[in-house]
Amino acid sequence: MGCATADALRARGAEVILLERAVPGAEASTAAAGILGAQVESHAAPELRQMFVEARALYASWAESLRGSTGVDVGYRKTGVLRLAFDEGGARVLADEVTAQRAEDLRAEFLDAAELRRIEPEASPHAVAAAYFVDDAQVDPRALLRALVVQVARAGVTLRSGVLVRSLLLERERCRGVELEDGPLEADAVVLAAGSWSSLVPGVPTSIPTVTPARGQMVLLEQRPPTVRTIVFGPSGYVVPRGDGRVLCGSTLEHVGFRNEVTAGGMSTILSRAIDLVPSLSSAAFADAWASFRPQSHSERPLIGASPMPGLFLATGHHRNGILLAKFSANVVTEAVCTPARVGPAA
Repeated sequence: MGCATADALRARGAEVILLERAVPGAEASTAAAGILGAQVESHAAPELRQMFVEARALYASWAESLRGSTGVDVGYRKTGVLRLAFDEGGARVLADEVTAQRAEDLRAEFLDAAELRRIEPEASPHAVAAAYFVDDAQVDPRALLRALVVQVARAGVTLRSGVLVRSLLLERERCRGVELEDGPLEADAVVLAAGSWSSLVPGVPTSIPTVTPARGQMVLLEQRPPTVRTIVFGPSGYVVPRGDGRVLCGSTLEHVGFRNEVTAGGMSTILSRAIDLVPSLSSAAFADAWASFRPQSHSERPLIGASPMPGLFLATGHHRNGILLAKFSANVVTEAVCTPARVGPAA
């Protein structure tokens, strides 16, 4: 969120200082699976679907632009997503979801068992039906962050890593900058993009919904040769093939505070769910595992744009859809900051 917003603000002519307590992408950004699941992820919050679809539509041109300006391929691929059902009740739910999305002029198909296996032969033989969202896609978050860091540096954004923000700098109920360890940094606009730590910044108004960490663990497998082609979702897990043999399996959802741990139980749960979805993964090699924190807003909605406090803008609380909403959020925040036009640095 910080890098994407800094880049968008700089493109509008703002002087931008990007403050990072560690290094860019050290938390949820590079730990994510990178699913651009505008349709598959919207079943629980259909009122957000249009925003998700708009955000997904930005990615093709954004990925091409980043590759042209930085030389980094961010791994954007329109692989489609299958959501599997394992009983007739689940199949009816998927059929209703497909009907609802088609009524909104979105591409969605309800597939029987034979049809889903024509699209993904590796899918579980126990699946009885699937919803297929052909326009959903993926990106490699680690490559995306590398590209964004190169982009903001070349664009003239001042990047300060290892910086602790002690508090917002307030004057007459307006945010005028931030207080750092080495003194105040004044700015015409401050964008809060601190992920799961957003509500811990002193001075953030209590009227803004609290953002708390929701731990997610991930497992990376290696298939040689690669056989899984499509992102596969189940009732409580997913499998994301990168196309080169890497397969991401996720994820847990745990409210354990800031305990950044990979646990035996978490890995066991993820792997059993992944193998249920794609049985051939039982012979894949274990490559890596990690955990990080999704920034979950208590409003259950992303916090994007102007805040109730003048001078303070929000790009946080994206929970499961931070990668999907990155460019969309950057554009919304930039428009809010620059309308009416402001001059001077943005922190």
